[in-house]
Amino acid sequence: MKILILNPILYSGKGLNSIPTTIKDTMIYNMCLGFKSLGHTVTLCAVDEYRPSVEEEYDFDIHFFKTEMTRLLPDALPFSWGIYKFLRKHSGEYDMILTSEVFGFHSLFAALVAPHKTLIWHELCAHQKRFFTIPSRIWHYVAIPLFFRKVRIVVGRSERAIRFISQFMPQVSPVFVDHGINLDKFRLYETKSKQFISSSRLIKQKHVDIIIKKFGEFLHVDGYSDFRLIVAGGGEAETELKDLVKSLDIERNVEFVGFLSQVELNKYVSESCAVLVATSRDSNMVSIPEAIVSGTPVITNMVPNLAEFINEKKLGIARDGWDYTDMIKIVEDNEYYSSNCRAIRESLSTRAAAQKLIYIYEGTASK
Repeated sequence: MKILILNPILYSGKGLNSIPTTIKDTMIYNMCLGFKSLGHTVTLCAVDEYRPSVEEEYDFDIHFFKTEMTRLLPDALPFSWGIYKFLRKHSGEYDMILTSEVFGFHSLFAALVAPHKTLIWHELCAHQKRFFTIPSRIWHYVAIPLFFRKVRIVVGRSERAIRFISQFMPQVSPVFVDHGINLDKFRLYETKSKQFISSSRLIKQKHVDIIIKKFGEFLHVDGYSDFRLIVAGGGEAETELKDLVKSLDIERNVEFVGFLSQVELNKYVSESCAVLVATSRDSNMVSIPEAIVSGTPVITNMVPNLAEFINEKKLGIARDGWDYTDMIKIVEDNEYYSSNCRAIRESLSTRAAAQKLIYIYEGTASK
């Protein structure tokens, strides 16, 4: 098949981090590779604001389009007439149009131009909070009934996403498809070290400070004082977090390693006993499936959409208010949880996710 993918926003954190030198580590780029590995021809459309700072060669066609009304519309809802014009001119050349998110002008354009070819891969599991959720509510209660009725299918990226979007439109698949992971970049390492890892932007809503405090409590338990915590990522809270580590007198046990490439991050993750998550806002965290395919269990609160999945498949521990006792349990039963992660590794690959989306599009998926 010839597949057109509309994903204007290529990575999160715009405005917090500098424009990256490559987009080859982004989720959607690697998903495109998953489709290509199945023998499909892929074209990706994004907006100029997410073009990398260094020119690079790609494994498939990528088009970047200018955005309009940037002063009126937030970065989270880019508006590009270029994408609309491209659809009008070229939609007939593609067998499937995959768009990211129902709440987006690019998805509206696809719904208007070629609804019978459009699969919307939906992530939101609640109304977007900007401007007191008013734009989101108008979109879901007005735009969807008017313009999205003929869209072929909507596929949620989690059970929560399915439950949310099913309130507004009937053509929602009962099967969810999460972000796929490029297994060529996330490999398995044979041994575990006495360490945990937190991998995220260092900003308030990620609550890395809570992770550091819980790790400090863990260190005070007999037999665990020689463990390390790897803090990967950067951001505005980095200095504050380093001061917290100093105040807790655990500097020798905590290492800040900054932003890492996927290959570098994989080694740290794969060698850790668990990935630690305490976010208050992010529902879909790609760091969670990255950990699982690396054979590393996850300790998280119930905010991420994969929390229920983690408990169901015994891939770690998901509960609000997790503490040092959960860290001890993960260490003591690490082989059990790690083996469960390894067992489902292939099913979380970009290739498997791409194939599942195609099965759903063709109407042959089974739950």
